[in-house]
Amino acid sequence: MQVALIALGLTVPAMLRADQQIATKYAMPVKVMGKVTTTGCLNSPGPQITLEGELLLGGMQVELIFQNNTKGTHTTSVTYGTNVSLITLGDAITIPKQPVQGGVGGNPHIWIQFHNGEGKNLTKEMYLGRCVQGLEISPEFLCQIAALTDVVALDCSNNPGPVIEVGSTITFSGLHARFIFRNNMKGTHTAEDMRDVVLIVKGSEVTVPKSPAQGGAGGNPIISIQFQDGAGDAIATPVKLGRCVQL
Repeated sequence: MQVALIALGLTVPAMLRADQQIATKYAMPVKVMGKVTTTGCLNSPGPQITLEGELLLGGMQVELIFQNNTKGTHTTSVTYGTNVSLITLGDAITIPKQPVQGGVGGNPHIWIQFHNGEGKNLTKEMYLGRCVQGLEISPEFLCQIAALTDVVALDCSNNPGPVIEVGSTITFSGLHARFIFRNNMKGTHTAEDMRDVVLIVKGSEVTVPKSPAQGGAGGNPIISIQFQDGAGDAIATPVKLGRCVQL
């Protein structure tokens, strides 16, 4: 499954608002599976470089935790958890072909570096080689995202547990690839040129449609939510939302 991005900014539409909204930030692992093709390596003022491929996402999910009573009472506590995927581990964003042209003469040395929408470097410069060599990349780094998740109860009286609807809006901090062209390896007489390619626009959003989940701790349980990475490891402490009828 591929994730579609829409540059809508940071505002959440009114129709996505629910009784309970929970926000978190997360440094999601991202792996670039990219191919760099070159044409006109001997041209002046420089060759044309095209980056294409996919961004593989580390995934994100939430766990809904249902408890039939608070801890510490004399009543047997029943706890039930169910997971809702927001971004599935391995989901891909396609990198559209984007040509750039370097301006330091024919057959330059080429580096690539990734940074976010605010210009903060996410990787070091990675040497790709000379233009005529053919280039492939597969770096991994962390990409900051913000998740705003809506939780609403559809039915609190069900047996064995209530039906809860969960949806989310995932906002990306942006991702750029910077190509660096030098006419020789670093030295005192090196000519240098840089070109940026926007892979994810800052503020782009992924909307996760609302889907129902059912808990198994009886009617009107206490409900908490916890954000997890794609492998199910916690990335934030649980947030107690209250009894089902309060959602």
